[in-house]
Amino acid sequence: MKFFLLLFLCCIKLIFADAQFYKSLLPSPSFNDSLTSVVMDFRHDFKHLQGSELMPQEGMEVYRSNIGLPGAAHCAIYRFHSQLDSSASWQAIMYDGDNYEDAIKSYKNTYRLVNKSRIKWFDRSIVSFKGELENPLENIKFASSQLQLNVTDPRYKNFFAEIVISNGENGWEVRLNLHNKRNDLED
Repeated sequence: MKFFLLLFLCCIKLIFADAQFYKSLLPSPSFNDSLTSVVMDFRHDFKHLQGSELMPQEGMEVYRSNIGLPGAAHCAIYRFHSQLDSSASWQAIMYDGDNYEDAIKSYKNTYRLVNKSRIKWFDRSIVSFKGELENPLENIKFASSQLQLNVTDPRYKNFFAEIVISNGENGWEVRLNLHNKRNDLED
């Protein structure tokens, strides 16, 4: 009888331990809610998220985002001004530093968080991002993974979450860009 009781308690322990393990792999509710807010405001060109104007850059205006992602160092909205592109892009800096291993960890974690997030859509259905992780190579100073929403809404046809890791003058940077991305081969 003691054997069966011990076996039963071990099974219960394994079931609840697995639940905690899987729960730790999912994004936090605050990450999921923030990402949902940004994705949903894309149809308004991120105007509801736009905060104070920051230092403009050539060919674009830059604004602080009123919504940030947990763990992001900085979130901004970029408004482009060219004849080919007058869209906006939302960007979060997820890592900025000198450590390559930390940058890789942040890059892969950001991909995992976006990939595992569940977004409550306009019709109350749940949608998510789908894509492939591009594993960075140490001898190449740039990698980019693109995920696309699994929706049929034509406004989101070219909408992507793009996670970029790059090495520049100031060290490693990991960015999450949410934007409309045209095919490079289109006119």
